[in-house]
Amino acid sequence: MRKYCIQTLGCQMNVADSRYVSDALSRLGLEPTEDVREADLVVLNTCVVREQAERKARGRLAFLGSLKKRKPDLVIALMGCLVGFRKDRSLEKSFPFVDLFLAPSEFEPLLSLVGNRLGRSAADRLPATGCSDREIPLLPASDGVTALVPAVIGCSHTCAFCVIPYRRGPEKSRPMAVILEEARHLAARGIVEITLLGQIIDRYGLDLDADHRLPRLLNAVAAIEGISRVRFLTSHPAWMDDGIIRTVAGNDKVCPQFEIAVQSGNDEVLQRMRRGHTSDDFRRLVDRIREAMPDAAIHTDVIVGFPGETEKQFLDTCRLLEQLRLDKVHVAAYSERPGTFAARHYPDDVPPEEKKRRLKIVEQLQREIQLKKNRALVGSIVEILVESRKGSRWYGRTPQNRIVFATCPSAADLRGKLVSVRITDYGPYSLIGEIVAPQ
Repeated sequence: MRKYCIQTLGCQMNVADSRYVSDALSRLGLEPTEDVREADLVVLNTCVVREQAERKARGRLAFLGSLKKRKPDLVIALMGCLVGFRKDRSLEKSFPFVDLFLAPSEFEPLLSLVGNRLGRSAADRLPATGCSDREIPLLPASDGVTALVPAVIGCSHTCAFCVIPYRRGPEKSRPMAVILEEARHLAARGIVEITLLGQIIDRYGLDLDADHRLPRLLNAVAAIEGISRVRFLTSHPAWMDDGIIRTVAGNDKVCPQFEIAVQSGNDEVLQRMRRGHTSDDFRRLVDRIREAMPDAAIHTDVIVGFPGETEKQFLDTCRLLEQLRLDKVHVAAYSERPGTFAARHYPDDVPPEEKKRRLKIVEQLQREIQLKKNRALVGSIVEILVESRKGSRWYGRTPQNRIVFATCPSAADLRGKLVSVRITDYGPYSLIGEIVAPQ
């Protein structure tokens, strides 16, 4: 066993899990490859948040099954939400060629298998630095300058449409000391921006003690030498509080960008979704954020075509988006997920073509909003963290998470640097500019 390939589908939490696995396998002596045909070990990290994501995962598995017929010694590990924290045993019958079935954030069985095949003892493996009995090794060195760090694993807020609590399990906060150890390790490896992750990140520490709360964690990570920026996601209107807002407003290293899922602009739909907030709760929260930080960016998630959603209720969502003019909207058509409250109690009665129509309306509405917002930035100077080079331009993001492509006459490597950029052009989803000077 010499090479491994990790294929990751889904959310940032899956990306973080895959990087943990990559680090552990590299430390055991395996080499990464992006070509699955070259690999001796393939890890498929899956997502089932929507039906399309599950179909994609099952399609990848079918390909891996055919590959294993040609390479019988290939080791295949299936990981993530398709398996679930309770481990769906029916998968073993459906995919008998899979060697390991791993729950989300479960790594030890894979490391044990690889370690045994390589003749490596348990002492050669990484120390446990994770949550509860799960081993979470430290993130790997890479050419990147940003990293995702889980703070809350799982979710206990069972929204009617969401399969995450049934797949990732109940909410569990990682101890602050563990997160800070990981962040210091990352900073020593050249990471300058850390994003703290949680299905509802605002609830960090509620299952621990009073010293474990998100504001304190944000300030502590921001205080680590070498860390220039800290982000956090995802937030919930019922759990985002003024203490979090004050922390972001009062710490220059914590980016003024909020990911707060509203899901619908109609209160009846929100009630059926079991969200625990109203549309006016969300409006008031947006007002408080903008009062504290006029330049803050606010992103949200919207589901269209939820069971029973009428045209009038859908238009309430459009009116909310028109009124608030948010900086980004992630919109998805409702997808029934087995086992959820909605799947058990509500018929999926909005036709697929109607869902698609509503989705396109929201996408076009938000595109126009973002065009106007970005047009207003032409001529201004913004700060970006340079992450990589894309062709002839440097790629980076502002504190508000706006994507910027910038030219620079200097040949210096700017990755990991904070630079000032004068904006010269724009589109709905990115900005173009010229680098003025490094900070």
